Amino acid sequence: MTTEPGSSRADPEASTHSPARPASEPPPEIALDLRAAARHLVLHPMVAAEQEPEMFRLIRRHEAQLDRWFTQRFGYRLQVSADTARLFKSSTIASRRPLRTEAARDRPFAQREYTMLALTLAAMAAGPEVISLRDLIQEIRSAAADAAVTLSETPSDRRALVTALRWLIGWGMVAEVHARVDSYASDGSADAVLRVRPDRVAMLPLPVLARSETPEQLRERSDQRRASRPWMRSMLLEEPVVYRSDLTDDEWSELRRRLGDERDIFDEMFGLSIEARAEGLAAIDPEGGLTDSRFPAGGTVGQAALLLIDRLVAADRNPVERSAAVAAVTELAEVHRVRSRHWGQIAENPKFLTDDVLELLQDHRLAQVSDEWIELLPAAWRYAVEVRIEQGSLL
Repeated sequence: MTTEPGSSRADPEASTHSPARPASEPPPEIALDLRAAARHLVLHPMVAAEQEPEMFRLIRRHEAQLDRWFTQRFGYRLQVSADTARLFKSSTIASRRPLRTEAARDRPFAQREYTMLALTLAAMAAGPEVISLRDLIQEIRSAAADAAVTLSETPSDRRALVTALRWLIGWGMVAEVHARVDSYASDGSADAVLRVRPDRVAMLPLPVLARSETPEQLRERSDQRRASRPWMRSMLLEEPVVYRSDLTDDEWSELRRRLGDERDIFDEMFGLSIEARAEGLAAIDPEGGLTDSRFPAGGTVGQAALLLIDRLVAADRNPVERSAAVAAVTELAEVHRVRSRHWGQIAENPKFLTDDVLELLQDHRLAQVSDEWIELLPAAWRYAVEVRIEQGSLL
């Protein structure tokens, strides 16, 4: 525990007029620092000192307390080196938590981009620390051959590789020493000089990856359900909603019985409140910053998702056929694309727009989708809205 300098000295006036702070409670300024560091680590589980010097110093200053919190309460592990902090979140794997591209308007990784990232990590793991882009591409091709993956020189593959490299640069595992990797997307002869951090590359994978040969094995070995309290806490932290159906009767009873303790922990560490309903629980962030994907969201897809929820709630049928959702989005697109400047080109193809809308609803556990059916999940009802259009704007 960290205490204020001189806090052991008696202060007669303080003892007379102010209530004593509990021995286990840190001073307010330290409590705020701990909360800021814990929030940042949850959203950014690898922190590079050269990219975020202030936050890295904060994490390193409170390393012992943060590690104790995350280890004892969530089953996570915090590793801090001279210039890197890495939070290994190994208690559970969120059902839908894609990597997001490093761009002003980020988006989830595509499958080919995941493949390029995995191959790039394999090529970088053993060094060297400084390498040309051309030599790295040759190492990536070698790794692809070992994994029986076919690579091409098509623009789409080059763009996928650049997306993977930009992600690694954004997370401090690679730095551009000379020229930029972006040129390779449009020019297969482009080159650059890169500085690689093999030590950080080695810190990226969760330990269970080394012992898993299939996605099913990975999920099974990452699921530390036997330690039920840390596992349930990590579920509540990492998932948008934890539904009653996610847990056994005993787990649900235990979670509800200890809800007061969970509220205290989530408030102390992250400033989150826990909203409890008969159907499930959700950790709510009043500040709105502890997420990599927001809902409600702006843009055409976000607005269409809200409007589709409203249509499906009003239909009073659950589940509904997927074709009904496509029909609803088609009608919404026809109305709002003409009357509102907020609806973009994606609205010109209602089927693609519907796919994006359903992806967004699934990411936030608001809907369960199959090839033929769409089922709204209980949390979706809180977003039912009334819509009217005035002066060409969606209100």
